[in-house]
Amino acid sequence: SAPAPPALGAQAAPTHRVVAAMGKGLKSAKMVGEEKIKKVMAVGSQVRRSVLGDEPVRKRRKKATQTYALYIYKVLKQIHPECSISKRGMGIMNSFMNDIFDRVATEATKLLRTNKNKTLSNREIETAVKLMLPGELSKHAVSEGSKAVTKYCRA
Repeated sequence: SAPAPPALGAQAAPTHRVVAAMGKGLKSAKMVGEEKIKKVMAVGSQVRRSVLGDEPVRKRRKKATQTYALYIYKVLKQIHPECSISKRGMGIMNSFMNDIFDRVATEATKLLRTNKNKTLSNREIETAVKLMLPGELSKHAVSEGSKAVTKYCRA
């Protein structure tokens, strides 16, 4: 003998609401008391409210990506205060900085392995920069790097 279907009253309403909530793309719906649904997904840029309550659902923040954009902009303003840079130009400069950083780090680790050291110091970085950059550019880079390190150590 099959159980009789519930009468349309207090019993049927919560069940229908949960099914309707799950049909709207909700991952989980938990009944608290008779008719509260706790979990609600945030969709797109809208903040959805729970199906039966007025509690807003907080959006997730995007994970911040680290770039050299701020530092590139500061150096640009030191050298040419009247100039600006486009988003595309900033992207190219950021890629350039990442590439140079990677090359110097790779060269410095090669130096470590050849000297059978385990500690990366300013000496390895300086030698890697001298090997990587040509002539006058390497001299300027080493002097600016040394100046930055001494300023950092003083602070």
